[in-house]
Amino acid sequence: MDLKNMKNYVYWLYCQFELITCSYLMEPWEKVLFYTFNTTMLVMVLYTTYLFIPSHISTAFQFFFHHLFGNPRENTVSVLK
Repeated sequence: MDLKNMKNYVYWLYCQFELITCSYLMEPWEKVLFYTFNTTMLVMVLYTTYLFIPSHISTAFQFFFHHLFGNPRENTVSVLK
């Protein structure tokens, strides 16, 4: 894919985005506010996902492995008592 086709494709995607969000009807200052708000929300969601999803996945794996395979320390301690 050459540079001109890529440029046209990106422009087409931008036009589709404007059509879907109806932002082509907005004035320039409204577009700035709209895009700023949406970009801020997207960045906050991505940052929160980056921070919290790995710990939640780790906790879920520990929980399920504990219940599926049992806790070996509990099993050996109960035998010794």
